[in-house]
Amino acid sequence: MPSSDSEPGSRRGRTHDAMGAREAILNAAEVVFAEHGFDGARIDAIAKEAGYNKSLIFQYFDSKLNLYGEVIRRADAQTRGIQTEALVTLGEEQQVSDPHTVESLLRGFVGAYFDYLVDHPRIARIFNWEMAEGWQTYSKIITQQDYDDIAQFAPILHRLQGAGLLRSTLNPMAQISSAMFACHNYLALIPMFRLLMPEADLSSAEAMAGAREYIVEFIVHGMLADPVKAGV
Repeated sequence: MPSSDSEPGSRRGRTHDAMGAREAILNAAEVVFAEHGFDGARIDAIAKEAGYNKSLIFQYFDSKLNLYGEVIRRADAQTRGIQTEALVTLGEEQQVSDPHTVESLLRGFVGAYFDYLVDHPRIARIFNWEMAEGWQTYSKIITQQDYDDIAQFAPILHRLQGAGLLRSTLNPMAQISSAMFACHNYLALIPMFRLLMPEADLSSAEAMAGAREYIVEFIVHGMLADPVKAGV
């Protein structure tokens, strides 16, 4: 089992060990939270998975809730680039009235998020636990960054809605959030598909590419207004 302290040596070596230990603990926590949800996860199990003693976990993260929050924040940081790319383009006033640009960005956004969940199935499962439990734990770890993200995205989506580019009058943040979780829902249903349709191949690379295309098309045509309605 790795020691909670580095071997005698330079300060740089101790910093490197600390960073490595934190990352190992976060990776282990992601595994255990995905398997058991927040309530079912045990610090002992996370420590065993990480290969570090639990006192080091409390030293770095103070509590299980803070550790959980760090796992979620790391996932947010990994997906923030997807959001930023769309924000930068739509932040240009003329792009908001261009339906072709909006459609292209929506396709790219949803497709990239689907790809992220496929590549990070444990994060997808953690959010499935949150949905099942009514987001009770998530409500305890919300930070100002979450509100800042909404504050950045919401005005642009409202401008799209005001320009007649969105099909529905539903709050546009609710629309884009529902679109993202359509990706979660499809991936979460694959085990059920295997049970009910054992002959269907839904996990191969080809099948996942088809699922990605289906989800993107489903969302694009569900969210965006018809060209005539949008004034095109």
